[in-house]
Amino acid sequence: MGSKMSKRISLAIITSLLTLLSYNTYSNEYEITPFVGYTFSDSLAATSPSDDRNYGIAFSWQDSPNGQGSVLINYVSHDYQSATDNLTHSFDIIYAHFSGVAQFRQQDYVTTVSLGIGGAYFDTENNTDIYPSLTAAIGTRYEFSDALALVTELRGYASLTDKDNNLFCNANVCSAQFEDATWVETNLSVGIAYRF
Repeated sequence: MGSKMSKRISLAIITSLLTLLSYNTYSNEYEITPFVGYTFSDSLAATSPSDDRNYGIAFSWQDSPNGQGSVLINYVSHDYQSATDNLTHSFDIIYAHFSGVAQFRQQDYVTTVSLGIGGAYFDTENNTDIYPSLTAAIGTRYEFSDALALVTELRGYASLTDKDNNLFCNANVCSAQFEDATWVETNLSVGIAYRF
């Protein structure tokens, strides 16, 4: 990741923390969850990007006895083989979403369902763009203690893209194009939630 992307990630984290601290009305229960997973990518026109590891972090607060608010940031980098020049190219995506999380408790085991809205920042070798995005997930939590929990999750992202944009183009030469007006990705993730 270049310094430009690092600055954007830092800004997103700071914004998330400020949101987290200003909207908690239920209690002083905050949570941070770093996670890692594997992302299954949608197709581009005439090529299929690689499925790759994703990294992320969630900042959450307990909003009710059975619900959380959460700001989620997720990063993934994909490679693809271009039919135009037969070279391998790459692009990065940073997802940033505000989500509501419903918790269904059974003693130390919790099932979670979440829905969120936000954006997807695409950074290719030639251009960058931000698209509106929705996310939905189902997951589990196993609480080792009041402060620590193992979190697993199956999450989907749907971003509203523009098939006719020049995101993958340099001048009039395009190494790829979106296949549809919606970019869909699915990821499986595991993380450790720390409550404070």
